[in-house]
Amino acid sequence: MVKKRNLPGNLVYSTNRDLMNLKVEEEQQAEIAPQEQNLRVWIDRRQRKGKAVTLITGFAGSDDAMNELARMLKTKCGTGGSAKDGEIIIQGEMREKVLEILKSLGYRAKAAGG
Repeated sequence: MVKKRNLPGNLVYSTNRDLMNLKVEEEQQAEIAPQEQNLRVWIDRRQRKGKAVTLITGFAGSDDAMNELARMLKTKCGTGGSAKDGEIIIQGEMREKVLEILKSLGYRAKAAGG
């Protein structure tokens, strides 16, 4: 019996135990190598009361992988931030430092915006 826990689609309940295995396999296949990802690094001030943040978009992978990358970037930059809605937000104007870190990890990253 599989209860409501990360089931695919709008499925609420199922007795099929293979559904959980299918979801795990799909997540493992969704991982994309850093060399194949095109990341964009922006400086953003909109809706932040004039305070600048560094915004990384274009990350393709699981939420866990995105959270791990965000945690590592925040640690190396010595600042706060978050990862949500497919974007990583680092507090402050850290575009050049973030670009160096991402390139050293093998990501294809570009400075975007002004």
